[in-house]
Amino acid sequence: MSRIADTLHEKKGYLISLFVSILAALIIGGMLMAVTGCNPLRGYEAMLKGAFGSPRVFGNTLAKMMTLCLTGLAMAVGSKAGMFNVGGEGQLFLGGLAATMTAVYLKGMPAIVVVPLAFLAAAAAGGFFAWIPAMLKVKLNVSEVITTIMLNSAAIFLCAYLTNSSGPLKTHDRGVMAGTDAVADSYMFEQVIARSNLSTAIIYSAVIAFLCWYIMKRTSVGLEMKITGENERFAFFSGLNKDKIMIGAMVASGVICGLVGMFEVFGYQQRFLSSISNEFYFDGMLVAMIMNYSPLGIIIMSFFFAVIDIGASAMELSVGISGEISEIIFSIIIFLMAAEGGISQAYRRRKTRNDARRKLRGEAQQ
Repeated sequence: MSRIADTLHEKKGYLISLFVSILAALIIGGMLMAVTGCNPLRGYEAMLKGAFGSPRVFGNTLAKMMTLCLTGLAMAVGSKAGMFNVGGEGQLFLGGLAATMTAVYLKGMPAIVVVPLAFLAAAAAGGFFAWIPAMLKVKLNVSEVITTIMLNSAAIFLCAYLTNSSGPLKTHDRGVMAGTDAVADSYMFEQVIARSNLSTAIIYSAVIAFLCWYIMKRTSVGLEMKITGENERFAFFSGLNKDKIMIGAMVASGVICGLVGMFEVFGYQQRFLSSISNEFYFDGMLVAMIMNYSPLGIIIMSFFFAVIDIGASAMELSVGISGEISEIIFSIIIFLMAAEGGISQAYRRRKTRNDARRKLRGEAQQ
């Protein structure tokens, strides 16, 4: 019971630290607005209006949340088993390109055939590109951080080469600088809110998010991943196939990233572009790390980050406050949460020291 109480107390303390960090970031952001001659209240009002002011912008907020949530969960799945996947951006690119070319080459076939095949192509491309560093990790003990960073660049540059002006997959459509042919309208996901980026891909995303939460929190597989991630040696001597668990978690992370690439194309972009992602995976990584890789926490924090990101763009247009304020707010939250462990430890040491002094004074007075 005491261990459960300590765990609950620790989680409560972390949530309080997170709330204080967010509040401090918003206050500092407001101070920066005031220094530059802008009204902070008006600025934040414009930010909220930019994220919730109309069905269209709210749809864009939910679409951004969907991307952040899935990339964050991809990071969490790998990290749960001790695999730090930094190559999700490249896996996203390859998944988007594989799904797009599947639809382009099979143009004319029924959507009920092409779309599932595009799903499989995106999942296979992302999963395979995550499998390579996973195998190097478990077989040769090569750091997956280094290999995923290197493969990340390789995947992005490969996609850029294939779709640029001289690449074999380059479209001949006018006005497209670096991209493939368009996906047929019949294969595209339907828009949920008109003129927004939100499509029915959010339904598939919700299913993926639920499966991630359920597997990580409610199944023996999730428990085995947790044990392996926390202590590989203990997992090995407990009889767990740690290599299989680590590879499986890494591949699952890559699969999710590949599907994010497909959702970007089939959701609203309609063709693969070399600019398909603006470092979406790295934003998701930050969300996952801030929330300690908790699936539910990632979902909630993804929505908050999406509101700030979409709202900041609208704030710049309507009020004239630089949209870079969102990056400042994110950076402050990340900085404070990174220092949370050290600050909490220092506070506990000081509290213990003060309690001991009070106890000694009380004994001395007696």
